[in-house]
Amino acid sequence: MNFIAKNGKGLLLCLVISIPAWFLGQAIPVVGGPVFAIIAGMIITIFLKKKDAFQPGITFTSKKILQYAVILLGFGLNLSVILETGKQSLPIIVSTIATSLIIAYVLHKVMHIPSKISTLVGVGSSICGGSAVAATAPVIEADDEEVAQAISVIFFFNVLAAVLFPAFGGLIGFSTTSGEAFGIFAGTAVNDTSSVTAAASTWDSLYGLGSQTLDKAVTVKLTRTLAIIPITLVLALMRAKQEKSSKAGVDLKKIFPFFILYFVLASVITTVAVQMGVSADVFSPIKTLSKFFIVLAMSAIGLNTDIVKLVKTGGKPIVMGLCCWIGITAVSLGMQHILGIW
Repeated sequence: MNFIAKNGKGLLLCLVISIPAWFLGQAIPVVGGPVFAIIAGMIITIFLKKKDAFQPGITFTSKKILQYAVILLGFGLNLSVILETGKQSLPIIVSTIATSLIIAYVLHKVMHIPSKISTLVGVGSSICGGSAVAATAPVIEADDEEVAQAISVIFFFNVLAAVLFPAFGGLIGFSTTSGEAFGIFAGTAVNDTSSVTAAASTWDSLYGLGSQTLDKAVTVKLTRTLAIIPITLVLALMRAKQEKSSKAGVDLKKIFPFFILYFVLASVITTVAVQMGVSADVFSPIKTLSKFFIVLAMSAIGLNTDIVKLVKTGGKPIVMGLCCWIGITAVSLGMQHILGIW
């Protein structure tokens, strides 16, 4: 009862925002529910002058619900299928992730962009957009405005990729009789699942390929998602080292991202269950719930974000996002050419 008394109002407000945002995201998947939720939250908080009664619930949603979303995301990953079908694309995935992280680090130094927003943009661009930002933010203790900024940058280049890449693929001569090359390209060079799906489905529609491209792109994208695990663990170790140097004692429980271990456990449960004959469809409601939790958390993050400040400070992160996007695209194409896929 104490939990409801403390957090109930804020949770209810986040629900009121996230439910219509969820349905809007279903109707317009290239934008997605998280973006609608974060924008709605930012607009509502302008008019919500007295937020004290709502704040505990908003904070709980933006922090804890975000971690629960990442854990539930693990139920969408069958590790054996992903590892088996992702072997071909693994060198490309590793190369594009490394490229994005290096670009983000260099620009962080050169342009003096704050380290946390640089990390979120670099990781979000290279791995899986909003899900990677959701997993990384608690590990590096990014504030809600930094999360909102990273999501905004990634959303912008997601939409550009979904709109431009099918035409670009035809221009540079990807095979139109097979979905393999464009599927790998979409799976490695587009950030978020919604835009990967949109770009791959457009290619299938243009050239009558059924779901060839979509199947390939989604598998590659899910393989990329696994990179959340090593990236977040490395970031946690780096943070632990910084904490250790600044003070004598370090509380491992506060620093280590245990929710990532639960994410791995969820993936293992799904993998074992499917191998034992359980239908993957059993886990579909949990996957849907994880996506809704991300929308719910983003509504809270929007409520904690100053939209005026976001616009004023958004220039440098957008340049970083653009450079990461161009770098990932170039390396994905170059690696495909080297490996003889395109």
